[in-house]
Amino acid sequence: MAKSKGKVSTTVGALGEYLKEQRVSAQLSLRQLADQAGVSNPYLSQIERGLRKPSAEVLQQIARALRISAEQLYVRAGILRPEEGAVGSVELAVLGDPQLTERQKQSLLDVYASFLALNNRSVSDAPEVGENSSSDET
Repeated sequence: MAKSKGKVSTTVGALGEYLKEQRVSAQLSLRQLADQAGVSNPYLSQIERGLRKPSAEVLQQIARALRISAEQLYVRAGILRPEEGAVGSVELAVLGDPQLTERQKQSLLDVYASFLALNNRSVSDAPEVGENSSSDET
C-alpha cells in the first residue's frame, strides 16, 4: 500500500512543481493565482508542495488562470494518458461536463478505462480471421 502512495506522491509532487514553474513564469504570486483560480491560498500552496491532489475541476480553474491547457495539467496529474489527450476524446468530454459531479466524472473515467483494458485484452486473445471455423464442418 505504501508503494502506491509513493507513486501518487511522486505524480502529485511533479504536478505541484510544474504548477509553481508556470506561476513563476507568469509572474504571479501564490495569492494572485489563488484569487484568479478561485481557490484558497493555503490549498494552492499545498498543491504546489505536492501535499494535495487537486480535482479535475480545480485543475481547470488553475489552467484558466495561468492561461495554459487544462489537458496538459490532466496529463501531468495522471487523469489523462498522453496518447488519449486528443481533442474530442471521451475523457475530455466527461471532464468538461458541468452537469456531472467530480465523483461521477471519476466513476465514468474508471468504467471507460476498464472497458478499454478489457477490449485490449480481448483483441490480443481473439483468434485470427478464418482460424478455427469448426462450426462449418458436418
